Amino acid sequence: MRFFKFLLLFITIQATAQQGGMWIPSLLEGMNETEMTALGSKMTAKDIYDVNNSSLKDAIVHFNGGCTAEIISDKGLLLTNHHCGYGEIQSHSSLENDYLKDGFWAMSLDEELPNEDLYVEFIVRIEDVTTKVFEGISDSMTEEDKQSLITKNSNALQKTVTKEAWQDTKVKSFYNGNQFFLFVTERYNDIRLVGAPPTSIGKFGSDTDNWVFPRHTGDFSMFRIYADKNNRPAEYSKDNVPFIPKHHLPISLDGIEEGDFTMVFGFPGRTDEYLPAAAIEHITKEYNPTNIAIREAALKVIDANMKSSDDVRIKYSSKQARIANAWKKWIGENLGIQKSNAIAERKAFEAKFTKALKEKGLEEKYGAILPEFDKLYKDFGPINIKRRNFIEVFLVTNELMQMTFRAYQFEQTITARPETFDKAKASLENTLKNIHKNYNAAVDKGVFENVMPFYQPKNVDATVYNTSALTNLDSALKLINGSKEDIIEALNNDTAYAYSKPMIAEFYNTINADYMAKNAPITALQKKYMTALMEALPNARYFPDANSTLRVTYGQVRGYSPRDAVYYEPVSYLDGVIEKYVPGDYEFDVPQKLRDLYDAKDYGDYADKNGKVPVCFLGTNHTTGGNSGSPAIDANGNLVGLNFDRVWEGTMSDMNYDPEICRNIMVDVRYVLFIVDKYAGATHLIDEMTLVHPKKEVKKDSQKPKSKKRTKKRRK
Repeated sequence: MRFFKFLLLFITIQATAQQGGMWIPSLLEGMNETEMTALGSKMTAKDIYDVNNSSLKDAIVHFNGGCTAEIISDKGLLLTNHHCGYGEIQSHSSLENDYLKDGFWAMSLDEELPNEDLYVEFIVRIEDVTTKVFEGISDSMTEEDKQSLITKNSNALQKTVTKEAWQDTKVKSFYNGNQFFLFVTERYNDIRLVGAPPTSIGKFGSDTDNWVFPRHTGDFSMFRIYADKNNRPAEYSKDNVPFIPKHHLPISLDGIEEGDFTMVFGFPGRTDEYLPAAAIEHITKEYNPTNIAIREAALKVIDANMKSSDDVRIKYSSKQARIANAWKKWIGENLGIQKSNAIAERKAFEAKFTKALKEKGLEEKYGAILPEFDKLYKDFGPINIKRRNFIEVFLVTNELMQMTFRAYQFEQTITARPETFDKAKASLENTLKNIHKNYNAAVDKGVFENVMPFYQPKNVDATVYNTSALTNLDSALKLINGSKEDIIEALNNDTAYAYSKPMIAEFYNTINADYMAKNAPITALQKKYMTALMEALPNARYFPDANSTLRVTYGQVRGYSPRDAVYYEPVSYLDGVIEKYVPGDYEFDVPQKLRDLYDAKDYGDYADKNGKVPVCFLGTNHTTGGNSGSPAIDANGNLVGLNFDRVWEGTMSDMNYDPEICRNIMVDVRYVLFIVDKYAGATHLIDEMTLVHPKKEVKKDSQKPKSKKRTKKRRK
């Protein structure tokens, strides 16, 4: 296809040391390799991604489909964020063994805890399959027909891929459907919890510090991959053994300083960097504010109950973190868009694009794109807000409504396809059990009373909590016990289900259908716009939006100025933890042992040259959700930190990356080691790792011939 030829041209253009972008690791040779070298990298493209030899990509895994993790020992030891492993830590916690409050450390392999449904996925190789996916596509086809054929070609292609029996494949779209790559993957399902600090370290600062700097959060947890005796994927078994990786990341004890090269390697979830100004304006001025209000109303109830009850705190900790995370992110996103004048800047870019169309004689072909965007988003806005508000109320914040939603899906499924009854019933039972495992009806009722007015202000009936069988697990399971006809009758007689069913039916039959119809032309136009941009402005720097595939983003350690007369240094220290300490506070309490270590200055090998323990640092790496847990890698391929957050104003980078204010936040790996070693006493884990001094070695190398040996194991 013509566009594909353009794309190949543009992604190989040489450039200077620019930053921003989430790059496909198999395509780093050329422009990206040059940019990384200019920023200070000593690595080659093949050091990062190589199919025939071990490389950095062999130490990176997709953690449970939503985060990233990295292998840090030759025994399959994984490092990821505390918030990525939070659900697993919570699931093993109880009032008797409160691992959230006290932390958890397995002092031997036998003590490591298995986790149902937790998995990690490796990328074996990446292949460009655009030509094969587009086979048979013509301009005369409708968008629906094109997509149908693309799906058919993708499915057929995956059946012919050469791979091992235990490997899987997936085909993913890039550049708004203009390019396609195939990924061969390996999934390991026996993943065991090894260690986690208490939330007073792993979640220090909680909501107040979330998305902001200076940050002092030890946001890490450790797991281990287990495999069968042949080192292949296997379901949990006591006979499984620690996985032996092709590569694990050495860990630098020399730390970082401002200006150092950093590379974040992981699985960013989703970005929309090429949206028109009309879309950014809709999102920040209309879409975000309503969803912020709903989550804020839910958090008001949840936070109050968590502070007054340990039982509620344990049950709701993971839910609260999930709800609060996006709530504060959207607020910061709006602030960043406003501070950077992003809408006006995007309109200026669009004027440049329009001028280029005229100069290149492309007006007839592409000139109607921007006016059409304005028209489409004006029509799309209200239904987009209505649909998302439904999701926030029924699927994100309120669990009784979520149960009725799943029950509605169950009823529709068994009515349309009676043969699926047993499978659908088992699925609904599992859903109810999972929800009730961490459910409190009184808390949920309070949430309902706060959030439902945003969606249905004239119909808020909290009395359903007093009569519905769904608010208790035993009665809920009895409700769906019996024949298909009995269950349908019982469901429709339940007060909560009867209350919510008309709203859920409206969502499926009207709201979602209308949303799909109005979103389809926007999606098609966005694809055309991407083509037009690269044809009209071929010298611009284009990178594919994030789509939960393996990516590389590179930058440097840098501070930033969020507002006038304020500058944040790039590194925070343990001193700041103590400065923020508030005894007994749920966000800023500090464990006694950590305070004792600080008072004694018992830092082991983990202090910097000034005798201080670094906690977090900033970089200019372009990250998003999904990069949580990604390794921060130095110029030589060593681990120096663990990505976990962005600065508040910089969350706008999902739509508008600005190197002046967009910063990612990383835990300094020396703080991780300090907590594991000095605080937890889990020295056996330190002994597994490969600890290196790359900066000291560089100094030595300037005085004597270079040694081939670069790393060594820590010894007792």
